[in-house]
Amino acid sequence: MLVLTRKKGERVMVGDDIVVTIIDVRGDGVRIGFDAPRGVPIQRAEVLTAVREANAEAAATSAASGDLLVGLLAKAARPDGAQASGDQPTATPSAPAQRAAPGSAPKPAPPKPAPRRPAP
Repeated sequence: MLVLTRKKGERVMVGDDIVVTIIDVRGDGVRIGFDAPRGVPIQRAEVLTAVREANAEAAATSAASGDLLVGLLAKAARPDGAQASGDQPTATPSAPAQRAAPGSAPKPAPPKPAPRRPAP
């Protein structure tokens, strides 16, 4: 590990295309700026550690938890909340599901026509 002493405004070059600049020094904290090509990922170490731990925890989730979730969702899809015969709950939707494109809102139902009044 290379350890340097730098003052506010001074820079450090990493390779030919990464520049680290000391922006500000405040008490125990130092603000630094990174100038690097778009293809070079720059992440805080604690964020990467948290993501790795969350991914490991999610991967360790048992299949039983997934089966339980599927069963609960299937039960919630039934209007009467009743469970089909057999061990595994099944969902029977009353109308075909319409999926919206990612990032778009579902289309609203067309308005119902107003009731006609009899002619006087």
